[in-house]
Amino acid sequence: MSGHYIEFEKVRKSYGSGDAQINALYDASFHIDKGEFCILLGSSGAGKTTLLNMLGGMDSLTSGRIFFDGMEVSSFDKRKLTEYRRHDVGFVFQFYNLVPNLTALENVEIAAQLCKNPIPAADALNMVGLYERRNNFPAQLSGGEQQRVAIARALAKNPRLLLCDEPTGALDYVTGKAILKLLYDLSKKQGTTVVIITHNQAIAPMADRIIRIKSGMIISNEVNQDIIPIEQIEW
Repeated sequence: MSGHYIEFEKVRKSYGSGDAQINALYDASFHIDKGEFCILLGSSGAGKTTLLNMLGGMDSLTSGRIFFDGMEVSSFDKRKLTEYRRHDVGFVFQFYNLVPNLTALENVEIAAQLCKNPIPAADALNMVGLYERRNNFPAQLSGGEQQRVAIARALAKNPRLLLCDEPTGALDYVTGKAILKLLYDLSKKQGTTVVIITHNQAIAPMADRIIRIKSGMIISNEVNQDIIPIEQIEW
């Protein structure tokens, strides 16, 4: 391990065996540094979600090693993986995954109750500009508002690592840009390391680091020397 905040060392994820074996990830090696806003680019089926799930401790690997802040996540047992997911990692999904019969505030409070040093739910909603909507149910919120509640829920855990799986995939263009700006601004204000997986190559110029994956293999990992604000990006 070279001291990077996040590091994958020749990580492989295989399904099946023999002639029927499929490699979802093949010898994936890359690193991400602390506080970076990283975009992981790849087409559908490239292995992005598999990679994100392994980094988040939700899926096991076939071989290789995964490190986070000096800890070898790939060696954790079930108890340690649960603690890692609970205290260190926040997740934001494409389709929000909110509990429909709970208010926005209650949806965020669920996450805040799980960890050691949470941000109060009302404060987390305020961070995403939704404090005034705290008593609304998901069905009373727009898609963009629901995604902001989902981000607030992840932030309430006060995570060191925020993982986002196509967070703008279910949103329109204008709302999607607003969500990306929100995630970027929160990353810089909170110092949180953010990893977003997407197939939308147009948004790559806003990232500190751009990693490209194709057919289960990492094909590039570069620091972006010319960051463009999301407001100036069109697609």
